[in-house]
Amino acid sequence: MCKQSTTTRKQPQPLPSVYKPFHKWLLGMLTASIFSIAYLVIPIYLLSAMICLLLQFPSSHSYLTYAFPVLLSILIPPMPSKILLRLLRPMLDYFDFETIQLDEDNIRKQITNGKSFLFAAQPHGIITYCGMCAAATNPDDVLAVPTAAASVVLNMPILKNLMGIFNLVDASASNIKRILSKKNKDGSGTCILIYIGGIAELFKSCRTEERLYLAKRKGFIKLALREGVDVIPIYLFGNTSVLSALKHGPLASLSRKFQVSLTLFWGKWFLPVPRDEKVGLLGFMIYILEMLLLFPCLLFSFICSTSCDVHYI
Repeated sequence: MCKQSTTTRKQPQPLPSVYKPFHKWLLGMLTASIFSIAYLVIPIYLLSAMICLLLQFPSSHSYLTYAFPVLLSILIPPMPSKILLRLLRPMLDYFDFETIQLDEDNIRKQITNGKSFLFAAQPHGIITYCGMCAAATNPDDVLAVPTAAASVVLNMPILKNLMGIFNLVDASASNIKRILSKKNKDGSGTCILIYIGGIAELFKSCRTEERLYLAKRKGFIKLALREGVDVIPIYLFGNTSVLSALKHGPLASLSRKFQVSLTLFWGKWFLPVPRDEKVGLLGFMIYILEMLLLFPCLLFSFICSTSCDVHYI
């Protein structure tokens, strides 16, 4: 089994232009930019609010007013919201989002009969717009599947409330095991979505090359074997193309340490605005015994069909 795989994109062939009404394009761009701008602004605001609280600057009343959103966010836990997810649908037109789920009816039937699944997604982007678009279109039963996230995302004030609408849970092995080992009240199986490569994958990819980080990410296979669950690989096309990141320096080091995107990034017009490039999701079912050998091969066969060269290193 290869430890790390590299996908090099060929220059795409010209496609027939698809007309997008300007108002839909603009609304989609503004909706998507909420998250990218928030990822840049929130850490700066939290740091400044902390300084104001410590120094009581500029006055005894104004510093409390300035830091009030932080204090309020600390008290409010992150909560999933189907209503807010539906409001993200303008992004579908902006990114020309497309999803392909193979064997979906069989998966739903097995979940209803009590089978649990581990959804394993790659590659990890700066911000997972592909996953966000999928959440905006998924039916209610799919939205009930939690997504594993780094603890810093779940605990950072304001950011936890913003990203909490996507039904995030702690990505620790013990928590994932707890979720997969229980059943729902109606007897159906429980599932969870994880991003295998994590933030490390972000710093190994760029617009012209994708690297799927697997060398030190074998724990999910061991967990699936112990819990007796099958793994459903999901490939997120375009997830690493919509934004580019600064891969060196102290901010990049902090991002790697805390497993969250704290580095500088840019997109359209060199601003924190994601590029309006096509994103898509491909998911298919493969049983755990086959998973040990066939996960990279089957997954990359789909990538090859999209005119990408695959190299194993």
